[in-house]
Amino acid sequence: QVQLVESGGGLVQPGESLRLSCAASVSIFNSSMAWYRQTPANEREVVATILSSGTTNYADSVKGRFTISRDNAKNTVYLQMNRLKPEDTTVYYCYSFTFGSWGQGTQVTVSS
Repeated sequence: QVQLVESGGGLVQPGESLRLSCAASVSIFNSSMAWYRQTPANEREVVATILSSGTTNYADSVKGRFTISRDNAKNTVYLQMNRLKPEDTTVYYCYSFTFGSWGQGTQVTVSS
C-alpha cells in the first residue's frame, strides 16, 4: 500500500496559477500516476495522467493550461495549473494506477 499526500491547493483569483504536489510514501518510479478532480455530480474525473515513461495526457478542459510532471527521485508528482478559471474550483486528488491508491485531496478555489 502507498500513501499519497497532496498539497498546494488554495484560493486564487482567475488567471492566476497554482502548483499541486503529490508526495508518495514509496517509489513511484514504475507507477503511472494521475490527477483527478471532483465534479458537481460528486464523481471524480481525470484531469491529467503521466505514465512511467513520462508520456502525458490531459482532459480537453485543461489542455494548454495544466502540466503534469514527476520527480521520481522525490517520489512526487506535480500539477502546474496556469490561467485558472472559476470552473476549476473543486477538490483535486492524486491517484496511483499501480497501487490503486488515492490521496486525501486538496481544495482549489478560483474566485475574485
